[in-house]
Amino acid sequence: MEYMIETQNLTKRYGTVSVVDHINMHVPKRKIYGLLGRNGAGKTTAMKMMLRLVYPTEGIVRLFGHDYQDGSKAPYEKMGSIIETPGFYSNLTGYENLKIISMLRRGSEKNIQEALRVVGLEKETKKVFSDYSLGMKQRLGIAAAIMHQPELLILDEPINGLDPIGISEIRSFLLELSHEKGTTILISSHVLNEIEQTADIIGVMQKGRLIEEVNMAELHKRNRKYLEYEVSDVKQASKLLEKKFQITEFTAEHNRIKIYDFSHNAGNINKVLVENGLIVSKINECEENLEEYFSSLIGGGSIA
Repeated sequence: MEYMIETQNLTKRYGTVSVVDHINMHVPKRKIYGLLGRNGAGKTTAMKMMLRLVYPTEGIVRLFGHDYQDGSKAPYEKMGSIIETPGFYSNLTGYENLKIISMLRRGSEKNIQEALRVVGLEKETKKVFSDYSLGMKQRLGIAAAIMHQPELLILDEPINGLDPIGISEIRSFLLELSHEKGTTILISSHVLNEIEQTADIIGVMQKGRLIEEVNMAELHKRNRKYLEYEVSDVKQASKLLEKKFQITEFTAEHNRIKIYDFSHNAGNINKVLVENGLIVSKINECEENLEEYFSSLIGGGSIA
């Protein structure tokens, strides 16, 4: 497989602390790679090393199939990025900021207008950057990253601050970029649901290490399916499952029971629960999602 980004034992230490610890990452060409991890896991530092904003303590970064550790200049004109908070001139409009960047890159007026249109800022012609909301600032950062039509995008939390409509729009745009225009995208995010809907591959970082790298199609095969019952009394329902059906492979919390044992008919289980005085509000056949997978992998229910 051809990789746009490949790292070999990539490491960054500050003193005795390893912020990124010997990671081997593989970002295939024309795919979307979702990088997950709690705050402090090392995601941003890894991305900075790929962009030469931070130099590795040891290890190699290969971009476009080539090793640029020997001091030769990487083809950054083929790359776009957002790392942490986008920086612009506060007294200029979005268009004026992009115009300056375009001049430095020898871009065109058409590219500026298209980038503003894509992120929904084409009508904000008079508002200066200092008056932008957080979501608008993030949109302008994305516009700057895509304006020169890069082959590789590295985006650190690009949907931070966006409302649900904005998130949906950016998701659609990233999918279009990758699937229709062949852009390779490395994206980190705290919004697991968005990564699940967007990424082809995910990497999971914990305490500086890359502990998992898996294709989403493979992950869906690996994830367990289960029957979910919403009941009036989970304690009584649990006892009935064990006594009447000898089912032990289930979890119970709040008012929901998840049954991973499919050896019994869902209707028969429902009948027994109802006959014993329980109210069954819902029955769903489900599959573990990315959040459940992430939680089981690193522990805890939150990515923040």
